[in-house]
Parts: sequence; structure tokens; C-alpha cells
Amino acid sequence: MNCSDNFDEKVKLIVFDMDSTLIDAETIDELAVAAGVGDEVSRITELAMHGKLDFSEALFERVKLLKGLSVDKAHEALDKMPFMPGAKELIRHLRSRGYKTAMISGGFTMAAERVGEVLGIDHVVANVLIADKGHLTGEVTGPLTDQGSKEFVLEDISRKYNTKPEECIVVGDGANDICIFKVAKYAIAFNSKPILHEHADIVVTIKDLEAVIPVIESLDP
Repeated sequence: MNCSDNFDEKVKLIVFDMDSTLIDAETIDELAVAAGVGDEVSRITELAMHGKLDFSEALFERVKLLKGLSVDKAHEALDKMPFMPGAKELIRHLRSRGYKTAMISGGFTMAAERVGEVLGIDHVVANVLIADKGHLTGEVTGPLTDQGSKEFVLEDISRKYNTKPEECIVVGDGANDICIFKVAKYAIAFNSKPILHEHADIVVTIKDLEAVIPVIESLDP
């Protein structure tokens, strides 16, 4: 693990992706299985996460396929998603060291709010699946529907905590995290796709978030 020797001690905000980072699942894939369109949506997800399809285009295409899924079935599927090994331990450690934590997810509030609450994340931002009469309409809205939108959300959160994106640590796994990896002070690719490796300061290949703790310790004297 090669870590910076002159890390800015003012950095006290750590930002996470959710899918395949804090949870060991892809939210939209789980919803797709519940809706009976798992294979089709999973194929689009893989293309997007490897940077072969624009994030925004992939998001809207996949959400359209969820039309008609009942909200109850959606929650039932999402509540079964497992946390990534070590997620609770890592967040607990960060809080003990005085860090603020944020989760910026291109996924959906019906999953992100529960994940954030259970883990104790300070700030959660995600998109909203639109529902009508108890069923998903195949539409989505929110601040993270465009390629690169994570960077703008990171700027907003940073201002909230009186810091800057270039003073933050970010942890993510896919192509849509590249924009925040480029601006952050320190970027950790965890359980990640190869496209993200070249933009990371360190790549953690152990599928256990407790492996991130010594990285953080080496950055925070």
C-alpha cells in the first residue's frame, strides 16, 4: 500500500459509493430480479460500470424496465441486500476518529436511506424512483442522474462541512466514480472495476472494508 506522506490533516470527510462498496449488491439488479427482468438489467449494469455505456443512458434504460414493480416487492428485495463485510466496523472506526461520512449513490433512496441509517452515515444522497398507486412508474429523478453528477454533489456536501472536494477521501468501485476520484485528495478503489484503477491512489483488492482501516490510519497521523 503506497500512501501519501504529506496528507492534509484537515481532511475529515470521507465519501463512499453504495452499491458494491458499502453493500455487497447492486441495488438496481436486485430490483430487476424482483421485477423479472434481471438478466437484461444486469447486462446494462455491467456495461455502465466498465465505462462502455454512458451512466445516464444506462440508468434510464434500466429504470424503465422496472415499470409495474410494486413498491412492497421492491422494499422486500432491497431489505435483503447484505452489507459489505467490514462496512459497519469501518464506519464505526471513522466515527471514533472524528471523521464525517457521506454516501453519494447513483442508486435509490429506498435503499440508501436504510443503509445510511444502519451504518450511521452522516449525509446520504441518492436518486428517487417514482411510484404511483403503489407501483414503480419506470421513471427516476434526483441529483445523480447525469454522468459526472457525483462531482457536483460532492461539492455541495463539502461546502456543508466547510471543506473542499480536494480535501476529501473518496471510496468507490465503478466508472461513475471517476469524476470524484479525479478531484479528491485521496481516492481508494475498493472491490473495483479495472477502469477505476488508473484514477485511484490505492486499490484494495480484499473484499472486506476493514482492509481500508490501515489505509486511513496511514493517512491520519
